[in-house]
Amino acid sequence: MGFIFMPRGWGGLEPNWEGLKVGLVSTALGFFGFGAGLTAGVVVGYYIFIHFQPSDVKDPKIRPLVEHDTQSLECMLPEIPLWVKYSDYDRETIKNQVANMFLWPRILEVPVLDVSKASKRPVGILHVKIIRAYKLRKLDFFGKSDPYVKLKLSDEKLPSKKTSVKHGNLDPEWNEEFKFVIKDPENQVVELNVYDWEKVGQHERMGMNVIQLNELTPDGPKTLTLNLLKNLESRDESHGHIVVEVTFKPFKEEDLSKDISENAYAVEDSPDYGPSGGGLLVIIVHEAHDLEGKHHTNPYARILFRGDKRKTKHIKNNRDPRWEEEFQFVCEAPPVNEKMQVEVLSKAPIIGIYSKEILGYVTISLADVVNNKRTNNTYHLIDSNNGQIQIEIQWKTS
Repeated sequence: MGFIFMPRGWGGLEPNWEGLKVGLVSTALGFFGFGAGLTAGVVVGYYIFIHFQPSDVKDPKIRPLVEHDTQSLECMLPEIPLWVKYSDYDRETIKNQVANMFLWPRILEVPVLDVSKASKRPVGILHVKIIRAYKLRKLDFFGKSDPYVKLKLSDEKLPSKKTSVKHGNLDPEWNEEFKFVIKDPENQVVELNVYDWEKVGQHERMGMNVIQLNELTPDGPKTLTLNLLKNLESRDESHGHIVVEVTFKPFKEEDLSKDISENAYAVEDSPDYGPSGGGLLVIIVHEAHDLEGKHHTNPYARILFRGDKRKTKHIKNNRDPRWEEEFQFVCEAPPVNEKMQVEVLSKAPIIGIYSKEILGYVTISLADVVNNKRTNNTYHLIDSNNGQIQIEIQWKTS
């Protein structure tokens, strides 16, 4: 029986721990030396650079204004203070401020009517029923499309409305109805866009057309068959057809110009008609007073009605905000037994540790609005010391 002798370190190789430690220490010292040398070099170089800079300071050249040419004077003119250019500037400013407080008559300009807003008052409700489409073009690779319709009222910032998606159908039927509040029937149109729904990627438009509101009359529903075009300017062949039913129901109000001519200073009253059918609920959030937040006061109002939420813009650092914003809700039936809640909240600052705060709220019963057609009240906010909010509500039927 033989034996094999192997030198130490051949069979199970043992690491050289001492060499590894020396290598790590030398690497660390190398990085430290490089950093120290770089820092010392920057400091020494900076002081050398400063040392060789010229130390003599030249005196500025000062010349009277009369010695400057015209171009130099024009360049200097914006930099000359007003009190130098006009010796009586301060005196005139103080005189004007004092005169405004003590001289009579004092004039207060009150805008009676904003013409731009008067021309945008709601005049009726448009009911649009998307019935069906037929002979749509094939856009998918396998010869099928998944069409749906988007509806958009021109000159409005509200989001588009859309139907459901009909998968794999070039002759879809929807029978879905939508409502729009119309402010300018002579110039507004309803844009109809038919899209091919895609699970991934952008939805491709299959065709479009518009409903001209100035061609509608309030004498009942009207069925329209429209050709779908690539765009309104194109004159190529049809991309299919869409059938819609439209009904325009104007509000039963007197003409605005007649109201203004009879009494330019009167507050607009809602018409006198009964609450038998549906209509439009108009909410105008005017202003609030004596708001007070615990950590910040950047107020905005939020309206909650039938599960829908609308809100005004927020105003920074203001305890007495003035919004003057209008919101509209289309109702199928008069909200006689319903309530609306208005909350006043403070938006949290962008940089800070505090979140938004509730400054107060009020719950308003709408029965009085439906019966009287219009209310304009100031409400005390619940959970607020002295906070108040002024809200005007109108009920309009068609």
